[in-house]
Amino acid sequence: MSGLFYWRRTGYLHKERFWALRDVSFDLHHGESLGVIGRNGAGKSTLLQLLAGILRPDQGTLINHGVRATLLSLQIGFVPYLSGRQNAILSGMLLGLAKQEVEEKMADIRAFSELGDFFDQPINAYSSGMKARLGFSVAFQLNPDVLLIDEVLGVGDAEFKAKSSQIMREKIRSDKTIVLVSHSPGTIRQLCDRAVWIDNGATRAEGETTEVLDRYEQFLKRKGKAD
Repeated sequence: MSGLFYWRRTGYLHKERFWALRDVSFDLHHGESLGVIGRNGAGKSTLLQLLAGILRPDQGTLINHGVRATLLSLQIGFVPYLSGRQNAILSGMLLGLAKQEVEEKMADIRAFSELGDFFDQPINAYSSGMKARLGFSVAFQLNPDVLLIDEVLGVGDAEFKAKSSQIMREKIRSDKTIVLVSHSPGTIRQLCDRAVWIDNGATRAEGETTEVLDRYEQFLKRKGKAD
């Protein structure tokens, strides 16, 4: 069971604790894909940052049996005046890869990004879609023990989004250990072995995907009628 709070200002000289997570408890098993479902603001993204080691819990215990968990982040560390190639190295290193690893994978990164000669041009000449393609192509090279995914399954223009989404879905369906955060029951139902429902920073249900999602969708229906 883990909890994490932020300080929230309530007046000129006053502040109070806001618990983003207060009572979250679940297990993650090797080789499974675990879906985390919940409404916006439920604490899902904060949970991923805890699992990645970016944040530490303020209460409770997070037990890690020696595995490396990495949060899939796109365009991390991009510097506008550097080329796509140089940014690939920088971004890959910030994501946890050694420089030599990135250089060894460079041909694959360039080919997957479909940037052609733009790969060696400064990225301040890139469109937002080109930057997204480069970011995804670097992040996809990650091979951690546990991959943490926050909503993103596909990026870029329609054609590249379909390609990147298909590749990501294949990774989720493989024997890799995945934690996928989403507010979409359909995505969780299609891709995940088990699910956790989080609401107001607390675990409301954990278990078999269909059972958890049925409870979540019933909750949304009741909430809609009440509103």
